[in-house]
Amino acid sequence: MFIMFFLQLRNELWKLFGKKRTYIGFGMVLLAQSIIGLVFRFHKGPSRQLIRAMEGNGYPAEQYLSYLTVATAMLIPIAYLLLALYVSLVGGDLVAKEAEEGTLRMILSRPISRARLLLLKWLAGVVFSFVLVFALGLFGLLFARLLFPPGGLFVFIPWDGIFGVFDGASGWERYVAAHFFLAIKACTIMSLAFMFSCLDVKPAAATILAISFVFLSVILQDMPYFRDLRQWFMTYHLNFWGNFFHPVIPWWRVAESLSILAGFNLTFLVIGCTAFQLRDFKS
Repeated sequence: MFIMFFLQLRNELWKLFGKKRTYIGFGMVLLAQSIIGLVFRFHKGPSRQLIRAMEGNGYPAEQYLSYLTVATAMLIPIAYLLLALYVSLVGGDLVAKEAEEGTLRMILSRPISRARLLLLKWLAGVVFSFVLVFALGLFGLLFARLLFPPGGLFVFIPWDGIFGVFDGASGWERYVAAHFFLAIKACTIMSLAFMFSCLDVKPAAATILAISFVFLSVILQDMPYFRDLRQWFMTYHLNFWGNFFHPVIPWWRVAESLSILAGFNLTFLVIGCTAFQLRDFKS
């Protein structure tokens, strides 16, 4: 039974990674990181501002203007803005695309339950989310290493109140940990798009609905009048990966956000499965 399950999961992964649009996210991540890295290296403005922030807080630029610092600077705008788009694009395609093409009718004629089929597709989306975030971290390190020397890690994210300075070993640990938990953010947004994909909508509509939901949460969360209600919005917990750049990791916040995001993922999966079970693919 387990062998058959993994064989079916392998087939879903083959289908997912066999589509050209699956690689749009990888290409755009590499392009964005290349542009950011080159601007930091060859334009004095961004580097000067980073150096000013370091030296203004008493940290020598020659020690902390490193490839690890620049790789993290590449990560922040992509993780906050672009990541949601690419995981939503894949999550919105997982079910709706096959329903649009008519292949779901053939798949459902086989002796496999709808719940099992959806679970396999969702797991394929989870694998994609982790691979995309892994590529995001790896591309950033490799490209930044070509342009900047080794050193410590300096992180400054003013809108979330994050300021951290670490030596080389600690910086590596924080960088890896942040990416692991960033993948959970990617999985949650993918699950949201997957839920909409299970409805009777086009793939593009599922993607747009998921992105709209995320952006609406961002807008409401960032309104000054709603600052006391920030913890009630999904994006507040989606960005919990930034806690790993605090000097002391607030583990209670991490645990709180993890439990809430687990609830979101389960809710999205249950709603999507329920809607899919009620759909009629015969007509």
